[in-house]
Amino acid sequence: METRVAVLAILAESFNSAEQINTLLHDFGPYIVGRMGLPYRERNVNVISIVIDAPPDKINALAGKLGRIEGVTAKAVYSNVITTH
Repeated sequence: METRVAVLAILAESFNSAEQINTLLHDFGPYIVGRMGLPYRERNVNVISIVIDAPPDKINALAGKLGRIEGVTAKAVYSNVITTH
C-alpha cells in the first residue's frame, strides 16, 4: 500500500461543526500522526492542522467529507515522498 504524508488545514467557522469534525477525525484515527487546534476567538474561527500518513484516496476522502460540513473548509498539502508499506 502506497502512502503519503500530508497536512490537512481545516477552518471551522461554525462551533456547531465540532462534533462532526471530531467524529470524522476519530474514524480516520489510524492514519493521523498528530493534530493541533487553535481557537481564533477574535475572528470566530477554529484553525485545525492534521498531519496524516495515508493512501491518497483516504486523504482525499477525509478532506472531502470535512469540506461538506457546513461552515468548514478543508484543504490538503501533500509531501512528494511516496512510501510503500
